[in-house]
Amino acid sequence: MLNNEEKAQYSRHLILSEIGTEGQHKLKLAKVLVIGAGGLGCPILQYLTAAGVGIIGIIDNDVVDQSNLQRQILYTHNDIGKHKASVTSSRLKLLNPYIHFNTYTEYLTKDNALQLFSEYDIIVDGSDNFPTRYLVNDAAVISNKPVVFGSIFKFEGQVSVFNYKNGPTYRCLFPNPPQQDAIPNCSEIGVLGVLPGIIGAFQANEVLKLICEIGSPLSGKLLSFNALSMQQHIFSYQKDATIIINALDKDYESFCGVPSKAQEITYEEFQKQSTNYNLLDVRTDLERDTNHIGGFHIPLDELEERYNEIPQDKSLVVYCKSGMRSQAAIDLLYDNNFGATLINLKNGLLDIYS
Repeated sequence: MLNNEEKAQYSRHLILSEIGTEGQHKLKLAKVLVIGAGGLGCPILQYLTAAGVGIIGIIDNDVVDQSNLQRQILYTHNDIGKHKASVTSSRLKLLNPYIHFNTYTEYLTKDNALQLFSEYDIIVDGSDNFPTRYLVNDAAVISNKPVVFGSIFKFEGQVSVFNYKNGPTYRCLFPNPPQQDAIPNCSEIGVLGVLPGIIGAFQANEVLKLICEIGSPLSGKLLSFNALSMQQHIFSYQKDATIIINALDKDYESFCGVPSKAQEITYEEFQKQSTNYNLLDVRTDLERDTNHIGGFHIPLDELEERYNEIPQDKSLVVYCKSGMRSQAAIDLLYDNNFGATLINLKNGLLDIYS
């Protein structure tokens, strides 16, 4: 039950007839895993913590970057270079010392997803890429866990609840992923800073509704929100009984059209023989000004017009923040018949500035 300190902390919940002591006790017993501690994850985690969800898991391999601070409001300049999951749990303990955090500074993969999901009641998807979304969906179906989903794009966001009481899943709504690079991520196209706060709050709201068994969850419904017009629409969709999920896909990147990885080299390996390579940074101008390890600098969105500026006398090591954009750059250079061997810097700068 709740002790006196908890009763004081949650007093505004306790006087709500729809929640009360019984609902707050359900929150205390609940276990929720949040995928991602970025733009969506920050508000989700703040509100779940404030509400008193008893055990909160946070999985995110990323570290805080200065470009995150425009929207990821849990972090400060003092946190740059630190693991988001660790910073988040430390900060949220100051907000609510009566709950427990499990932090995972690793990627969610098909090797760890089922084990992780088995330890929680609800999965909250705050990821920003399609391979992870399909992995989350499939692991949740196999584990029989509901998923509270959110996504953002420039000025628009979406929220839904999947696999709730055997309801429709992500694959019922999106049976096939979009073509690779058809929908750029926020590092390439931008996002309004307040948008993830709005959508993340919607997601946290859905989690509380599921736990307390109140209201009408967005199961079989997709909420769409436009921050510029403030228009909000809810679209209905049905469960596709022909979709059967009983095992995880062997390769979610391939399913989503992510090209096979190029040759990779670690930063340590590169340093030992750096004179054997040319080096290319494909991050933005702002990222380059923040830190870099040298080499040519051509942002990814300019590469197709400027790749002839890169000498082809040595193998080319391409780098970005995490290795994702550099892989896209390598694919582009291959498509344009670039003459030198192309090598991706493994994990980008994450292993260097962390």
